[in-house]
Amino acid sequence: MSELNEFEQMLEESLKTIRTGEVVTGKVIDVKEDEIVLNIGYKSDGIITRNEYTNESGLDLRTVVSVGDEMEAKVVKVNDGEGQVSLSYKRLAADRGNKKLEEAFNNHEVLTAKVAQVLDGGLSVVVDEARIFIPASLVSDTYEKDLSKYAGQEIEFVISEFNPKRRRVIGDRKQLMVAKKAAMQKELFERIEAGQTVEGVVKNVTDFGAFIDLGGADGLLHISEMSWGRVENPKKVFKVGEKLKVLIKEINGDKIALSLKFPEANPWLHADEKYAAGNVVEGKVARMTDFGAFIELEPGVDALLHVSQISREHVEKPSDVLKVGQVIQAKVLDFNGEDKKISLSMKALEAPAEESTEE
Repeated sequence: MSELNEFEQMLEESLKTIRTGEVVTGKVIDVKEDEIVLNIGYKSDGIITRNEYTNESGLDLRTVVSVGDEMEAKVVKVNDGEGQVSLSYKRLAADRGNKKLEEAFNNHEVLTAKVAQVLDGGLSVVVDEARIFIPASLVSDTYEKDLSKYAGQEIEFVISEFNPKRRRVIGDRKQLMVAKKAAMQKELFERIEAGQTVEGVVKNVTDFGAFIDLGGADGLLHISEMSWGRVENPKKVFKVGEKLKVLIKEINGDKIALSLKFPEANPWLHADEKYAAGNVVEGKVARMTDFGAFIELEPGVDALLHVSQISREHVEKPSDVLKVGQVIQAKVLDFNGEDKKISLSMKALEAPAEESTEE
């Protein structure tokens, strides 16, 4: 055997053997935009293409790997057809990611990951190149039709199902939210009581009231409790996301009734002085009936102007001479603080008609 052949044989014997699926360690000897070349101590160099490095499309590998770096990778093919070894960093990371997911599944561990993709039926997140699917029904504790807001967002979840052979790894964010809200609700009900003033955020507004998020539970602010005055349309008064200080009126089981009618702001507290019999007052026509008009003297204080007290002249119906929103002056005929009733007269302010005499 020639010396050259002996040298080649000795060199080949000094190099390790590798197998498909094996994990090898190598040193980066060249990096291109879409390819990494590794010296793995084998007769051929190892190649990691961009597709075998990451699932992220368009990534320039020169921004993440440098010549001289040491890397581990998984052997995909011992000979890629061009005499080089085809390697995968992505598959090795996925294997380790699946191992991590299995441990998290067994230990009920809470994981955090960025949403990689928003799909029609849910979200896809990636942990160390291992993909987890979170169905739309398990994304939140409330139904969300549009999941696009989660794109690129970091979320917490647990693994509720782990079956890598079927490529079925299911994440669950809903149970974390349910557990968190239950804890917050327990803490809230231990802390609050009727008569307290608390801060909340408007969560939803309906025709009959507004639901206020108190941090753990929602309270109902009924339309009748929104003001000492009249509120015709809650949607014109409140906006979702608005912060409010509200009074806890009543707690009944897990139901909380709220109010904005703070006792110290009750307009009837000093009404007996402002609207004593004989005082001349100004008010706005709030609504009318056939028998009279209700005059708003201030929010929460209405008075009755009977049709017979509108004018010294005969008035058939209040709407014949008055309009809703019209500002009028009248004299207080009677004040009843106990029943919250005030009677007014415009007629009392009119000068008596002079009697004509015939010669």
